[in-house]
Amino acid sequence: RVAPNDRLPEYAEYRDEGCDLFASCLKCPLPRCRHDKQPHGRRAARSLRDIEILKQHGSAGKSAAGLAKEFGVSKRTIQRIIRRSNHD
Repeated sequence: RVAPNDRLPEYAEYRDEGCDLFASCLKCPLPRCRHDKQPHGRRAARSLRDIEILKQHGSAGKSAAGLAKEFGVSKRTIQRIIRRSNHD
């Protein structure tokens, strides 16, 4: 008999609830999950967030105000991320 905490994935209940960036984990385009332990902690999580902000700003043409609301940061933070990417 298998212990409840050590079940095979086929027998585990799993609801794909995603995260604050994407609605579905199984359809997430990020190379690493933001919930996985990151080698550099919060810096790595912010880096993933910044990449997604830049992607949405560039491809979808979303405004700084719209992105700020979506990602739960200030408009100034979005502007800083965009400006930093232009200097790199």
